Amino acid sequence: MILPKHMIREKKVVGGIMHESQMQPIGVDLTLGEIHAFEGAGRIDFDNSHRVLPKTRKMEFENEIRLEKGCYKVVFNEHVSIPSDCAAFAYPRSSLLRCAADMHCAVWDPGYDGRSEAMLVVENPHGIVLEKNAKLAQLVFVKLLEEARELYAGAYKGENKK
Repeated sequence: MILPKHMIREKKVVGGIMHESQMQPIGVDLTLGEIHAFEGAGRIDFDNSHRVLPKTRKMEFENEIRLEKGCYKVVFNEHVSIPSDCAAFAYPRSSLLRCAADMHCAVWDPGYDGRSEAMLVVENPHGIVLEKNAKLAQLVFVKLLEEARELYAGAYKGENKK
């Protein structure tokens, strides 16, 4: 079951919402907090014993930033706390897609808590301009059939807390 707006509010699963317009009928709009350029390669293995995340450089901006075609790391403004009876999925906002850019996100597991990161891919050969706090993705919550017996305890729990 997908959670409607009133249940998302009742569960208080997203903090740092700046404006009521972020609340959608079945989700919450996530906004641009930080943007980073990738500066190195990453490494992925089976058990994370050799995992290496690529180095990134925070791209400073005041009111807006112009991004060329390419791949970027985004840190969202909002603090997300996934309860034990839910999971969440994020989808790019349609306006972003219509500008020839896309968001790629992982699953938000029960127990995740933090300001999440995602990948922004700009395909438009002319680039894109993002304003401060631009709405980039919609986070959709689903109710599990029963409470999870295990909660997320991975390396990204608590990430990017202000």
